[in-house]
Amino acid sequence: MKIGILQTGHAPDELLATEGDYDAMFRSLLAGEGFEFQTFNVVDGVFPDGPEAADAWLITGSKHGAYEDHPWIPPLEELIRAINATSKPLIGVCFGHQIIAQALGGTVEKFAGGWAVGRQTYDMGGKKLAVNAWHQDQVVALPPKTKVLAGNAHCENAVLMIGETILTIQPHPEFGAGVVAGLIAHRGGAVPPEHLDQAKAALDSQTDRGIFRDMMVAHLKRQTAEATA
Repeated sequence: MKIGILQTGHAPDELLATEGDYDAMFRSLLAGEGFEFQTFNVVDGVFPDGPEAADAWLITGSKHGAYEDHPWIPPLEELIRAINATSKPLIGVCFGHQIIAQALGGTVEKFAGGWAVGRQTYDMGGKKLAVNAWHQDQVVALPPKTKVLAGNAHCENAVLMIGETILTIQPHPEFGAGVVAGLIAHRGGAVPPEHLDQAKAALDSQTDRGIFRDMMVAHLKRQTAEATA
């Protein structure tokens, strides 16, 4: 099964040697499931020919805002709508979560409530699950046919199911403690110091990233199995 990774940003140069770029983080997270990966650096203007270039798709995080004026954002939104029309599985994480919602009729804004950085806890079906996050922007209005699967007081729309084939996640299951520590060191300039301090204090705390990982794998495999049935 071929997963097309639409890379919408790059990790800080200082993290590349130890953590890899954002696509490598997802390759590591989803390893051992028989997936083949191909990365398209859409942030650099490199796009696939269309939805048929992969069996399923994943959109990464980015330092950019979904509402910003970049030449690669309109064609990415067009590709998202085309993937949705084929019913191929699609997963978006952080910026990916936001750009999918925006492309399909939702609204993304720089959240007035500020940043979520480091380990955050979300309510998913009555369970409290912890995972790392790094964002200020949020999905504040949902696209049609969307179900909210998880959220918290700061981010109500943290995990979404859009229709039957799109799963989006605001936090970062692919971020381990090393990635968060690197972002604090190299991309923390815009983040209030108290949030960085809280994130540093929680670096060694356990997260439930494995549960989110299993959810992503199940979504990809279930949807693909249904498509080929």
